[in-house]
Amino acid sequence: MQIHKSVPVVFLLFLLAFWMLPGWAKVFYSKEEAMTLAFGDDATVEMQSLFPSAEQMAEIERLAKVKLESKLFSFYVGKKQDAVIGYAAIESHNVRTKPETLLIVLDPNGNLRQVVTLAFHEPPEYQPPERWFAQLLNHQLEDLSFGKDIQGVSGATLSTRAALNSARKVMAVFQVMLKQPEN
Repeated sequence: MQIHKSVPVVFLLFLLAFWMLPGWAKVFYSKEEAMTLAFGDDATVEMQSLFPSAEQMAEIERLAKVKLESKLFSFYVGKKQDAVIGYAAIESHNVRTKPETLLIVLDPNGNLRQVVTLAFHEPPEYQPPERWFAQLLNHQLEDLSFGKDIQGVSGATLSTRAALNSARKVMAVFQVMLKQPEN
Protein backbone atom coordinates (compact mmCIF):
# COMPACT_ATOMS: atom_id res chain seq x y z
CA MET A 1 0.00 0.00 0.00
CA GLN A 2 2.85 2.42 0.73
CA ILE A 3 4.19 1.93 -2.78
CA HIS A 4 0.97 3.25 -4.25
CA LYS A 5 1.03 6.33 -2.01
CA SER A 6 4.53 7.27 -3.16
CA VAL A 7 3.81 6.84 -6.88
CA PRO A 8 2.01 10.21 -7.25
CA VAL A 9 4.85 11.95 -5.37
CA VAL A 10 7.51 10.34 -7.57
CA PHE A 11 5.51 11.18 -10.69
CA LEU A 12 5.10 14.79 -9.54
CA LEU A 13 8.84 15.08 -8.87
CA PHE A 14 9.57 13.63 -12.31
CA LEU A 15 7.26 16.16 -13.99
CA LEU A 16 8.79 19.01 -12.01
CA ALA A 17 12.33 17.95 -12.94
CA PHE A 18 11.36 17.57 -16.61
CA TRP A 19 9.63 20.96 -16.64
CA MET A 20 12.71 22.66 -15.20
CA LEU A 21 15.00 21.33 -17.95
CA PRO A 22 15.71 24.00 -20.54
CA GLY A 23 14.54 21.98 -23.54
CA TRP A 24 14.80 25.02 -25.79
CA ALA A 25 18.43 25.82 -24.90
CA LYS A 26 20.42 25.90 -28.12
CA VAL A 27 24.11 26.22 -28.87
CA PHE A 28 24.52 27.15 -32.52
CA TYR A 29 28.31 27.46 -32.88
CA SER A 30 31.42 26.46 -30.95
CA LYS A 31 34.21 28.96 -30.29
CA GLU A 32 36.25 27.53 -33.18
CA GLU A 33 33.29 27.78 -35.55
CA ALA A 34 32.71 31.34 -34.35
CA MET A 35 36.27 32.33 -35.24
CA THR A 36 35.81 30.85 -38.71
CA LEU A 37 32.56 32.83 -39.11
CA ALA A 38 34.37 35.98 -38.03
CA PHE A 39 37.59 35.71 -40.03
CA GLY A 40 37.39 32.79 -42.48
CA ASP A 41 39.25 29.48 -42.64
CA ASP A 42 42.64 30.87 -43.64
CA ALA A 43 43.05 33.54 -40.94
CA THR A 44 45.21 33.29 -37.87
CA VAL A 45 43.48 34.30 -34.67
CA GLU A 46 45.18 35.66 -31.58
CA MET A 47 43.45 36.29 -28.26
CA GLN A 48 44.17 39.60 -26.61
CA SER A 49 43.25 40.13 -22.95
CA LEU A 50 42.56 43.74 -22.01
CA PHE A 51 42.62 45.14 -18.48
CA PRO A 52 41.33 48.73 -18.53
CA SER A 53 42.33 51.27 -15.91
CA ALA A 54 39.69 53.03 -13.81
CA GLU A 55 39.73 55.97 -16.23
CA GLN A 56 39.34 53.67 -19.23
CA MET A 57 36.47 51.83 -17.51
CA ALA A 58 34.67 55.13 -16.91
CA GLU A 59 35.15 56.16 -20.55
CA ILE A 60 33.94 52.77 -21.84
CA GLU A 61 30.82 53.01 -19.64
CA ARG A 62 30.17 56.57 -20.84
CA LEU A 63 30.47 55.63 -24.52
CA ALA A 64 28.60 52.33 -24.23
CA LYS A 65 25.88 53.70 -21.92
CA VAL A 66 26.06 50.49 -19.87
CA LYS A 67 27.52 49.53 -16.51
CA LEU A 68 30.46 47.15 -16.94
CA GLU A 69 30.42 43.93 -14.96
CA SER A 70 34.03 42.91 -15.53
CA LYS A 71 37.47 44.46 -15.61
CA LEU A 72 38.67 41.94 -18.18
CA PHE A 73 37.84 41.94 -21.87
CA SER A 74 38.95 39.30 -24.34
CA PHE A 75 39.25 40.28 -27.97
CA TYR A 76 40.19 38.00 -30.83
CA VAL A 77 42.35 39.56 -33.52
CA GLY A 78 42.01 38.03 -36.98
CA LYS A 79 45.01 38.34 -39.31
CA LYS A 80 45.86 37.33 -42.85
CA GLN A 81 49.46 37.69 -44.01
CA ASP A 82 50.24 39.65 -40.80
CA ALA A 83 47.58 42.28 -41.60
CA VAL A 84 44.68 42.75 -39.16
CA ILE A 85 41.40 41.91 -40.90
CA GLY A 86 39.16 42.44 -37.88
CA TYR A 87 38.41 42.02 -34.21
CA ALA A 88 35.86 39.82 -32.48
CA ALA A 89 34.48 39.49 -28.98
CA ILE A 90 32.31 36.78 -27.50
CA GLU A 91 29.77 38.37 -25.18
CA SER A 92 27.60 36.40 -22.75
CA HIS A 93 24.82 37.95 -20.71
CA ASN A 94 21.51 36.97 -19.17
CA VAL A 95 18.44 38.01 -21.13
CA ARG A 96 15.71 37.33 -18.57
CA THR A 97 17.01 34.52 -16.42
CA LYS A 98 19.03 32.49 -18.91
CA PRO A 99 22.15 33.29 -20.96
CA GLU A 100 22.65 34.41 -24.52
CA THR A 101 26.08 34.39 -26.16
CA LEU A 102 26.88 36.61 -29.13
CA LEU A 103 29.82 36.90 -31.48
CA ILE A 104 30.40 40.58 -32.21
CA VAL A 105 32.78 41.26 -35.09
CA LEU A 106 34.39 44.60 -35.92
CA ASP A 107 36.34 45.57 -39.01
CA PRO A 108 39.92 46.89 -38.55
CA ASN A 109 38.53 50.42 -38.00
CA GLY A 110 36.10 49.32 -35.27
CA ASN A 111 32.93 49.41 -37.36
CA LEU A 112 30.34 46.75 -36.54
CA ARG A 113 30.61 44.13 -39.28
CA GLN A 114 28.69 41.14 -37.94
CA VAL A 115 26.64 39.94 -34.95
CA VAL A 116 25.89 36.22 -34.65
CA THR A 117 24.03 34.35 -31.92
CA LEU A 118 26.31 31.57 -30.69
CA ALA A 119 23.99 30.26 -27.98
CA PHE A 120 20.51 31.13 -26.76
CA HIS A 121 18.98 29.50 -23.68
CA GLU A 122 15.73 31.44 -23.42
CA PRO A 123 12.64 30.23 -25.29
CA PRO A 124 13.15 30.57 -29.07
CA GLU A 125 10.38 33.14 -29.48
CA TYR A 126 12.53 35.60 -27.49
CA GLN A 127 15.49 35.31 -29.87
CA PRO A 128 15.97 38.24 -32.26
CA PRO A 129 16.05 37.17 -35.93
CA GLU A 130 19.17 37.62 -38.07
CA ARG A 131 17.53 40.46 -39.98
CA TRP A 132 17.25 42.40 -36.71
CA PHE A 133 21.01 42.07 -36.14
CA ALA A 134 21.60 43.25 -39.72
CA GLN A 135 20.15 46.67 -38.90
CA LEU A 136 22.92 47.20 -36.34
CA LEU A 137 25.65 47.11 -38.97
CA ASN A 138 27.25 50.27 -40.35
CA HIS A 139 26.17 52.46 -37.44
CA GLN A 140 28.49 54.64 -35.41
CA LEU A 141 28.58 53.89 -31.70
CA GLU A 142 26.69 57.08 -30.79
CA ASP A 143 23.86 56.15 -33.21
CA LEU A 144 23.48 52.59 -31.97
CA SER A 145 20.33 52.89 -29.88
CA PHE A 146 16.60 52.36 -30.08
CA GLY A 147 14.55 55.20 -31.43
CA LYS A 148 17.01 56.26 -34.10
CA ASP A 149 17.54 53.75 -36.94
CA ILE A 150 17.30 50.70 -34.67
CA GLN A 151 13.85 49.13 -34.34
CA GLY A 152 12.85 46.83 -31.50
CA VAL A 153 11.27 43.40 -31.87
CA SER A 154 7.90 42.76 -30.27
CA GLY A 155 8.21 39.85 -27.87
CA ALA A 156 12.02 40.07 -27.78
CA THR A 157 12.50 43.42 -26.06
CA LEU A 158 14.90 42.15 -23.40
CA SER A 159 16.91 40.13 -25.94
CA THR A 160 17.31 43.03 -28.35
CA ARG A 161 18.21 45.44 -25.55
CA ALA A 162 20.85 43.04 -24.22
CA ALA A 163 22.30 42.51 -27.72
CA LEU A 164 22.40 46.25 -28.38
CA ASN A 165 24.17 46.83 -25.06
CA SER A 166 26.74 44.15 -25.91
CA ALA A 167 27.43 45.63 -29.34
CA ARG A 168 27.88 49.13 -27.85
CA LYS A 169 30.17 47.74 -25.15
CA VAL A 170 32.41 45.94 -27.64
CA MET A 171 32.61 49.03 -29.86
CA ALA A 172 33.41 51.25 -26.84
CA VAL A 173 36.15 48.90 -25.60
CA PHE A 174 37.65 48.96 -29.09
CA GLN A 175 37.58 52.77 -29.25
CA VAL A 176 39.15 53.22 -25.83
CA MET A 177 41.69 50.39 -25.79
CA LEU A 178 42.49 49.15 -29.30
CA LYS A 179 41.86 51.89 -31.84
CA GLN A 180 45.07 53.18 -33.34
CA PRO A 181 45.45 56.95 -33.35
CA GLU A 182 44.98 58.47 -36.80
CA ASN A 183 48.10 59.97 -38.37
